[in-house]
Amino acid sequence: MCGIVAAVADRNVVPILLEGLRKLEYRGYDSAGLALINEGGLHRLRSVGRVAELTAQVEASQAAGNTGIAHTRWATHGVPCERNAHPHVSHGLAVVHNGIIENHEPLRAYLKGEGYTFDSDTDTEVVAHLVSHELKTAPDLLTAVRQAVAQLQGAYAIAVLRESDPERVVVAREGAPLLLGLTDDACYAASDASALVQVTRRMVYLENGDCAELLRSHYTIARVDGTPVDRPETESHLSADAIELGHYRHFMQKEIFEQPVALANTLEMLGAARSIQAGLFGAESEALLKDVGQVLIIACGTSYHAGLVARYWLEAIAGIPCAVEVASEYRYRESVPDPRTLVVTISQSGETADTLAALQHAKALGMSRTLCICNVPESSLVRENALRFITRAGPEIGVASTKAFTTQLAALYLLTLVLAKLRSRLGPEAEAAELHAVRHLPMAVASALELEPEIRVWSERFSMKQHALFLGRGRHYPIALEGALKLKEISYIHAEAYPAGELKHGPLALVDREMPVIAVAPNDVLLEKLKSNLQEVRARGGELYVFADADSEMKESDGVHVLHLPEHYGALSPLLHVVPLQLLAYHVALVRGTDVDKPRNLAKSVTVE
Repeated sequence: MCGIVAAVADRNVVPILLEGLRKLEYRGYDSAGLALINEGGLHRLRSVGRVAELTAQVEASQAAGNTGIAHTRWATHGVPCERNAHPHVSHGLAVVHNGIIENHEPLRAYLKGEGYTFDSDTDTEVVAHLVSHELKTAPDLLTAVRQAVAQLQGAYAIAVLRESDPERVVVAREGAPLLLGLTDDACYAASDASALVQVTRRMVYLENGDCAELLRSHYTIARVDGTPVDRPETESHLSADAIELGHYRHFMQKEIFEQPVALANTLEMLGAARSIQAGLFGAESEALLKDVGQVLIIACGTSYHAGLVARYWLEAIAGIPCAVEVASEYRYRESVPDPRTLVVTISQSGETADTLAALQHAKALGMSRTLCICNVPESSLVRENALRFITRAGPEIGVASTKAFTTQLAALYLLTLVLAKLRSRLGPEAEAAELHAVRHLPMAVASALELEPEIRVWSERFSMKQHALFLGRGRHYPIALEGALKLKEISYIHAEAYPAGELKHGPLALVDREMPVIAVAPNDVLLEKLKSNLQEVRARGGELYVFADADSEMKESDGVHVLHLPEHYGALSPLLHVVPLQLLAYHVALVRGTDVDKPRNLAKSVTVE
């Protein structure tokens, strides 16, 4: 959630810190701040609101320095206000922190007993005072940080600087992402590579339990117990253009329209192959997948909806039982483990705390056949799974996920085909037909994007509504869930989704002239039943907005608005039908004037429970 940028260089690092924070705005935040060391000592600037407000403060004060740490905060402990904003200070040192310190209350009580005064409501201030306390006996800042973090419980990525040691920054991580950026005359650290590509592509990804000391010319890494370690240096392939808006108004709009390319990149590994291979999921995949007894999918939010779609595919096409769990719930209930279960975790960032914890819980129960579907190859989730599939969607900056979702669906469909083939449920002719359909996906999604002008007209009608009901059946019910989620995330319209057959079991009571009903209506075996459900809505005066296939023969009438997708796409239809729902949410939010890319109260990478 929060974002960290740190720098030790032979030049003024303030522009680098601020630009890094701007690149991390997508993660979600409510305040920002930085701390610098220069000839005048330690200086701290903080503001509530956007990075632009912090930038204005910096420019007004003409702040500069060669060593600095900066932060964007998403409130967990204490309301958004300047005194709760990072960095927090203690006796000449400053700390920024991403994560949650679970044992902050006993630590706070202990430190108060040692004479420390707390000025904020945050758990982070505990870290500042704890490091300061350790410095009373520790020989240097790195040792003090190591000794301090050894006492912390929870998740953290921290960066610390000290006024009396002006050419050094110490960082540490446990459960929250943190990486180093390297040049010949500077060292940097950040939560995300996007914050550092402005200055370097040389990256070192820290592991849980790592502490690193950064100086201008070099760095060292040690474990919490002091054991020195080396981590490989990699070159980031993140393009600076990929994290710029270009000609689009918002990142969400850009990412919606990037979906054909994102899908093409994700499916590129198929090449011109005439068969589907288990090796798409890793060198050991065939051995791990061939006698799988069931699939357990664990995810949060939009990724959870992708898992719900996949359940229909896996059971219908591969003939394998599938359960889908909300990650934040899974490890808090008694479940029945089976060592033949394939545990599939899904996350855009690969740093979602609930999903990581659920994976560790599943592994602790003896389920070692693990596969992740993720968009970030260097992420924690990728490193902790036996198998992995990288979706290659490119950076997704908008908080409301779009291209990550469709590429996750593509990956899950490939997994379905692999398992179907391993279980002798995919003959040569069917395999060829499936490969043709998958390869055509980018063009099919591009055609669905052409509905934008008509959807823009619909959005004007929606903009004054306060509630909406989404309906779908079968594998399109999760698409209705995703459409409702997108609308509520960025337009703040209350939206719910139901299986259309459930209307008469409660939701029909909500339907009136002020409640628009959005239906996902592909031309499949459930279409006639769906039409009957929609008639129930019209009989109660509800206004219908229907996304139908070209050959469904659904026609507009009084109170019934219909948009036809260019083609029916069979089992892969969910990937097409979600696109107009994304566009609808985006354009409704535009009309309502909300902050599309950074909706209130939400964060992109939820790295705390």
